[in-house]
Amino acid sequence: MTKLIKRSWAEPFKIKMVEPLKMTFRIEREKALKEAGYNTFLLRSEDVYIDLLTDSGTNAMSDYQWAGLMLGDEAYAGSKNFYYLWDNVKKYYGMPYFVPTHQGRAAEHMISKILIKPGEYVAGNMYFTTTRVHQELAGATFVDVIIDEAHDSQNLHPFKGNIDIQKLKDLFKKVGTKKIAYVYMAGPVNMAGGQPFSITNLKEVSALCKKNNIQLWFDATRATENAYFIKMREKGYEKKTIAQILKEICSYFDGLWVSAKKDLMVNIGGILATRNKHVFEEARNMVVIYEGLHTYGGLAGRDMEAMARGMEEMVCFDNIKARIGQVEYCGKQLEKYDIPMVRPFGGHAIFLDAKAFLPHLKQDVFPAQTLASEIYLDSGVRSMERGIVSAGRNAETGKHNYPNLELVRLTFPRRVYTQAHIDVTVESIAEVYEHRKKVKGLVMVYEPKYLRFFQARFKKI
Repeated sequence: MTKLIKRSWAEPFKIKMVEPLKMTFRIEREKALKEAGYNTFLLRSEDVYIDLLTDSGTNAMSDYQWAGLMLGDEAYAGSKNFYYLWDNVKKYYGMPYFVPTHQGRAAEHMISKILIKPGEYVAGNMYFTTTRVHQELAGATFVDVIIDEAHDSQNLHPFKGNIDIQKLKDLFKKVGTKKIAYVYMAGPVNMAGGQPFSITNLKEVSALCKKNNIQLWFDATRATENAYFIKMREKGYEKKTIAQILKEICSYFDGLWVSAKKDLMVNIGGILATRNKHVFEEARNMVVIYEGLHTYGGLAGRDMEAMARGMEEMVCFDNIKARIGQVEYCGKQLEKYDIPMVRPFGGHAIFLDAKAFLPHLKQDVFPAQTLASEIYLDSGVRSMERGIVSAGRNAETGKHNYPNLELVRLTFPRRVYTQAHIDVTVESIAEVYEHRKKVKGLVMVYEPKYLRFFQARFKKI
């Protein structure tokens, strides 16, 4: 009997161009980190070896996308690239109306200005930093209605991004449906560790919103990852393509926004798309004020061409399988060292559980921020904090918000790093874990007014 051999996996692309990486010594990294106030966002890119800070605009475009840049129609109005992009928005997201923006948070800003009146509420499956700040600046209060399992890093629920239907009903009853500006779902949920929602749950949420005449919106920034998890985990979707699942997901929403710097694998760009003509007309007028004419929205024609072509590539199963495969590989390697992290593994990143990694540190000395700093010091690998710093302060009391999840995110840009880079990262984290008891926390010495995790500065205790 022939013994079955486990076959190795390889990326579905080959390398055409390389970018040299700078190698540094620990003494250099100590100096760089101190100058950056122990905030990995404030490090200079040239001082970073392996950059896992974010997958936003850091992906490698394909030769097909690069070729498209030469077809940029840079007319001020009516660029042919705009109409090509609009056709693909209809094709892949199923939304008839579309406004381009320079990136995703511009779309978040406009939708908050259009849909929110001061004193209203927005419900969603866990907050996201930029989304929530736009909602709050428009006068709304965000209410987290995600299932409880999402706040437990070790819970193995396959769809921890689901909305708790009873929580949503309770909110409707408590404040009244007329006080709900809109409900939104992100997929996968970044702050929960890249966790997806199911179509079964989405259908329930959609039905409840329709019954109460409330709009349902979608943060579709990484929607193809959510579609992949549905294909892998939800009964009845095994044989459907990523494009088919994505189209079905979007069919339950009134509209969506996208940071094109993720799924679409471009360096800049965003989308606001809807089936609501009134919202579209408002957005089309507003984009002229904040972004540029409604046929370019702050983008060059070449950017829109790259976005349109990226949309075609994002639904390729081999691409998304390889992308999430890197995350799974990293997680499985870290398991060999018993590294505490969020399970199941997320779609775009591995999230280290800083509370369990550094149990001797109280949350108010910023264990996740500390851990991200220690990993950089050890190897030059840049990650980012997703915990108490990102959670900000309570608007009423002014005190820190204390999230259950205190995480460090290792985010994998698409088509950028190899398995060897992942191995180096894993070994570095294992080294820090080996000496974790020696790690001390941080004190915040500068705090900006909004989105403090981007610019806050710290010093070692």
